Amino acid sequence: MFRGRFEHAIDTKGRTSIPSKFREILVTNYDERLIITNFDACLWAYPVAEWQIIENKVAVLPQFKAEVKALQRMFISAATECPIDKQGRILIPPTLRDYAGLAKEIVFVGMTKRIEIWAKDRWASEFDKSQKIAENAENLSDLGL
Repeated sequence: MFRGRFEHAIDTKGRTSIPSKFREILVTNYDERLIITNFDACLWAYPVAEWQIIENKVAVLPQFKAEVKALQRMFISAATECPIDKQGRILIPPTLRDYAGLAKEIVFVGMTKRIEIWAKDRWASEFDKSQKIAENAENLSDLGL
């Protein structure tokens, strides 16, 4: 499981190092490839095996429903395989970097089965919003926590 937050740099070509804790999980439990797509003002990165589970679920949804088409057009169509090189880096394509506003400082966020990649300033804003939701923790009991 991916957990924790790690600040990293991204260069002008879109190269960034995967946090070592996340690399260990990938090497031990998966392979050294990520599928990266855009969603929710950031990038979502999945090990290939976890991504295949999502794709299989989407593939059996009713293809003519507006919500399904929108999900496929935004989430699935943007998905790009990003192998991890020998230095532990990935190359994030320009379209995905532009979507997420990635430049210089980024944050990797462990989200159990996926990793989110945020522009540092966007992450700070999102984290503040999340803290406000967590302040009303009794609502989390509805989720079984």
